[in-house]
Amino acid sequence: MLPGASEYGIDLSIDDAAVERLLDVGPADVAGPSELTFARNVFVPLTTACRYTCTYCTYFDPPGQASLLSLEEVREICRRGADAGCTEALFTFGDDPDDRYTAIHDQLAEWGHDSIHTYLREACEVALEEGLLPHANPGDQTREQMAEVADVNASMGVMLESTAAVDAHAGPRKKEPAQRLRTIRTAGELDVAFTTGILVGIGETWRDRAESLLAIAEMHDRYDHVQEVIVQPVVENERWSDGSPDLETMRRVTAMARAALPEEISVQVPPNLAPARDLIDCGVDDLGGVSPITDDHINPDYAWPALRELEEIAETAGLPLHERLPVYERFLPADLRPADFDGVPAERADDGDREWISPTIRSALVADDAAGDRYRSVL
Repeated sequence: MLPGASEYGIDLSIDDAAVERLLDVGPADVAGPSELTFARNVFVPLTTACRYTCTYCTYFDPPGQASLLSLEEVREICRRGADAGCTEALFTFGDDPDDRYTAIHDQLAEWGHDSIHTYLREACEVALEEGLLPHANPGDQTREQMAEVADVNASMGVMLESTAAVDAHAGPRKKEPAQRLRTIRTAGELDVAFTTGILVGIGETWRDRAESLLAIAEMHDRYDHVQEVIVQPVVENERWSDGSPDLETMRRVTAMARAALPEEISVQVPPNLAPARDLIDCGVDDLGGVSPITDDHINPDYAWPALRELEEIAETAGLPLHERLPVYERFLPADLRPADFDGVPAERADDGDREWISPTIRSALVADDAAGDRYRSVL
């Protein structure tokens, strides 16, 4: 039984035989990709308040020290990103700030908001005004919270991290794997193209890794909504000194991800945290979002590679490198997909029964302005 399954209504069972088969997978059992992709983005650390206190995370600040960007600050970051040719505004968060964060809630109230999600909606609208497509990652979300912001995001995400209960999720407000899975399920129910992933090296076992990947695959099988899965190593920082997974571990778990997930889901590694060039043959086909102007605020000790470094990774692997939008092409309606699209469209993307792209995002993509031109130039 997954931790928290009953509380969060997760009816998911992982077949033991499938786990055993996945545990036998190694790099030699998977094929490399035919191309590599990446997105050009800005990180927008909307708030550093977080209800959790995970021992590997330097992002959250305790009550009294947490920050909350003003809309003017959001606008300035997005404006700089648009000027630099970016297409994505990645809104990073802690999870929904709890009632310990009185200063954050007081500031939100002063600005006319009773929740971080109504404020996020306004921030996403600012990003769209400045010519970037929002991709928000606000952590665990209820259906009502996600519905509040889904139509102003091109895609959204949350890291599953692991289906296991691990000590690294420390403190009285531990992350519950089933709550993360409920968020992933909610995204499918709301037709939100979704990014998730696993965090490697936080105390989980190999079986936990296999079960986590199979749980993501099962959620995608139900809703056809997962666009990419990040295989991310935990890295050392001021709060985590228990080491990072070695190359052999990363190669094996990356191959397991490729084997567990259907072809339409990209396998991504963050090139500032993982040895990307040594993982391409294990099935990596995406290098994630990288920013030419902002730090990785989740891992500030690890600088983004320059575009030239991504090109060198692709050249070493003998692969073409293409820029992409924060929403993958398979989720676009037929009239917006490029003529050379050769993938499988997302479920009922063409008949309109599932609205993967909201009218707001569609308007941005087809707009006769500089931002619309920039979006279409990477399709």
